[in-house]
Amino acid sequence: QSLPNLTELILINNNIMELGDLDPLATIKSLTYLSVLRNPVTNKKHYRLYIIHKVPQVRVLDFQKVKLKERQEAEKMFKGKQGAQLAKDIARRAKTFNPGAGLPTDKKKAGPSPGDVEAIKNAIANASTLAEVERLKGLLQAGQIPGRDRKTGPSDEAVEEMEEDTVANGS
Repeated sequence: QSLPNLTELILINNNIMELGDLDPLATIKSLTYLSVLRNPVTNKKHYRLYIIHKVPQVRVLDFQKVKLKERQEAEKMFKGKQGAQLAKDIARRAKTFNPGAGLPTDKKKAGPSPGDVEAIKNAIANASTLAEVERLKGLLQAGQIPGRDRKTGPSDEAVEEMEEDTVANGS
């Protein structure tokens, strides 16, 4: 409506997450070239067919010509009640902030649980060397909680034994 002469639109690397975020492009009747490469939306199932269905005037999508076979497949997939329902399911829009709307209050506060906080404090209190403090810092940055039992991977003692063996063997 406000972009009557727009024919090419390149949206590469724009972190477009949902196909529903591309729905407003259907109102641009002159849009013939569209690229959404390197966006998470390109990993969605049927994304190419969905865009061809929603923006039928597009001739080139992601620098590849839209074939007649793709147009027919998109029409077949999204026609009828089942097709309309599929389009509705696929088109879920990303949650965006609306000015004037209240903040969501049902969100849980992210962060470590009280038990994890206690484990972190204990690990820091028991650290005796700078290298050990740096190791704890690396674990925390990786999202691991020091002092919590891990189900997979070797234990800390096993890692220390392996390190001692490699130092003793000189390899």
